[in-house]
Amino acid sequence: MAQFDLIVIGAGPGGYVCAIRAAQLGLKVACVEGRETLGGTCLNIGCIPSKALLHATHSLHEAEENFAKMGLTVAAPQVDWARMQGYKADVVGGNTKGIEFLFKKNKVTWLKGWASIPAAGQVKVGDEVHTAKSIVIATGSEPSSLPGVPVDEKVIVTSTGALSLGSIPKSMVVIGAGVIGLEMGSVYARLGAQVTVVEYLDAITPGMDAEVAKAFQKLLTRQGFKFVLGAAVQGAEATATGAKVAYKLRKDDSAHEIEADVVLVATGRKPFTDGLGLAALGVDLLPRGQVRTDDHFQTSVPGIYAIGDAITGPMLAHKAEDEGMAVAEIVAGKHGHVNYGVIPGVVYTSPEVASVGVTEEQLKEQGRAYKVGKFSFMGNARAKAVFQGDGFVKMLADKATDRILGVHIIGPGAGDLIHEICVAMEFGASAEDIARTCHAHPTFSEAVREAALACGDGPIHS
Repeated sequence: MAQFDLIVIGAGPGGYVCAIRAAQLGLKVACVEGRETLGGTCLNIGCIPSKALLHATHSLHEAEENFAKMGLTVAAPQVDWARMQGYKADVVGGNTKGIEFLFKKNKVTWLKGWASIPAAGQVKVGDEVHTAKSIVIATGSEPSSLPGVPVDEKVIVTSTGALSLGSIPKSMVVIGAGVIGLEMGSVYARLGAQVTVVEYLDAITPGMDAEVAKAFQKLLTRQGFKFVLGAAVQGAEATATGAKVAYKLRKDDSAHEIEADVVLVATGRKPFTDGLGLAALGVDLLPRGQVRTDDHFQTSVPGIYAIGDAITGPMLAHKAEDEGMAVAEIVAGKHGHVNYGVIPGVVYTSPEVASVGVTEEQLKEQGRAYKVGKFSFMGNARAKAVFQGDGFVKMLADKATDRILGVHIIGPGAGDLIHEICVAMEFGASAEDIARTCHAHPTFSEAVREAALACGDGPIHS
């Protein structure tokens, strides 16, 4: 039996960050992970491999569409799917080995295996029981299932199977128009597949600023996506030639079917806490399976904490990381804190979509007086030079105080541009603060400044 100050269950972004931060703060730490590699869903079968495929296929698009425009004459690119999969595997391997190195550097003990919690202060891994003053549940999430849609990870797949298809499909149906479905759909659309997205709601990307979502859908349609909105999926089944999906349109209850080589089920994710023994421990769960926690991430059982996808809030790796650092600081006797009002969200398509803060719809619902500053990337010299003039920056500021309330970007590098706003909002900045800050020329970031200027006397370049 080994004794620790802290045992973290799960080595995903929340768990490994929590373990490393706690070790840096002087605690004796172990992290339990049943996978053969560290990094959780994100590094192994989520964020990182999907970004590798998105990068590879964006490079393909550039070669096919823009090289000739720049005077680069090359033979038509050929896709070697096996080598692309190898590239993806190398990216994953490099990142997971990096976490292993960080564990060794920070003296975090990796307990290999699947964990259960037989009692407060105890974690069982295999046949061994280890003790800890504190335990953090960081077990992440798994894809949500859909009634009547049996997943085999070959023809009817989740995001996991979609990352490693045996061959490039000629057609794909994506069930769900959220981030995961659109990102993976984008990969295969660039590889030549006809991608049809079937979504229950009447708009894509639920929760996104409506104006941005509408523009995003138009751009994806231009890239070859087809959308069937307001459609309730009734079921899906594998066929001799692929699969077919049955759905009903909500507006008239009419029944329809669509066939494709592959069906991707991208209807969200749910907390993964199976096997921990939480019910027997008396750990309270919420109706949707999340672990109930207080303002300090502690569960209903003293000494047991939970973070990341296992609890409420957006299922984002960086949200889990922030919570991991915060709970490590709390366990170490410090004052950990997460500002949930300044957590960015990013869709890694091309163009990227990023946001932080509230949407215009939320401000209207609150009855709050606000002003809008917008600037199109068509007015940005750098964006036009690299064929990425689509999209815009939209800034929402308080009408009376000019304080930034939210920013929504669709355009080149949006996922990086949004962090200027995150820092600004952490300091309670106004739109004028951004407008009066010098931005290098020529950069995409000038579009953010122009949107800030648009909240005042007006932008310069439109």
